[in-house]
Amino acid sequence: MKLAKRKLKFTAIFGLCWIAVLVLLVDGVVGFERVKEWCGGSWAAAETVLWVAVLLPTVVVYFLTKDTK
Repeated sequence: MKLAKRKLKFTAIFGLCWIAVLVLLVDGVVGFERVKEWCGGSWAAAETVLWVAVLLPTVVVYFLTKDTK
């Protein structure tokens, strides 16, 4: 199965922009310590939640982007 370049390009752009938005929110607005408190004080749980918050929308964008052939 050959992946379409357009799908990968749009997904990569979305993923990078979404990571930038989350970094801005977590580092600048909310603060990692508060995110850690929301996750029960666990650093690993906070990191996992943030990774899922990045990867899940990126995968959804990949599947919703149409192929052009």
